[in-house]
Amino acid sequence: MDPRLEIIYRRRSIRSFTSRPVERELLLELLRAAMAAPSAVNRQPWEFVVVTEPERLSQLQEILHYGPYSATAAVLVCGRPDLAHNEADGNFWAQDCSAATENLLIAASGLELGSLWLPVYPKGEVIRKVNRLLGIPSFVIPLNVILIGWPDEHRPPRSQFREERVHWEQY
Repeated sequence: MDPRLEIIYRRRSIRSFTSRPVERELLLELLRAAMAAPSAVNRQPWEFVVVTEPERLSQLQEILHYGPYSATAAVLVCGRPDLAHNEADGNFWAQDCSAATENLLIAASGLELGSLWLPVYPKGEVIRKVNRLLGIPSFVIPLNVILIGWPDEHRPPRSQFREERVHWEQY
């Protein structure tokens, strides 16, 4: 592995966190990194909801099928299809928000925070429950939740490269 790409290989899903809160300034840095992502026609159709209040965090994690972990913060990456769409360019809100998500995950690794990506979209009932809990308007779609915290586990860097999945010039 090329050491210049170490931050990407260091990004791992963390499922065990300490009780130490994540400072607001670090959460803002994660959001700055997320919003540095590329976006189709520079529409930037993303919105973010940050949750740090323990009871609300617990309620959120109860809604998510894969989320009963002890993170001290969560960032919901949400899409605004109304901002992404126009007739000429299509509607790429999910792709744009996915790019923002990956930036956020890599930034967390760079700041030595642990993170865990949890899906929301396209599960209709989960979307409705998350929107209700957090007061998200119906025109905003929560794509995913990123749990953030100080890691209580260490996972070594890795690559999941599989050469048999690479095709040159044509499939």
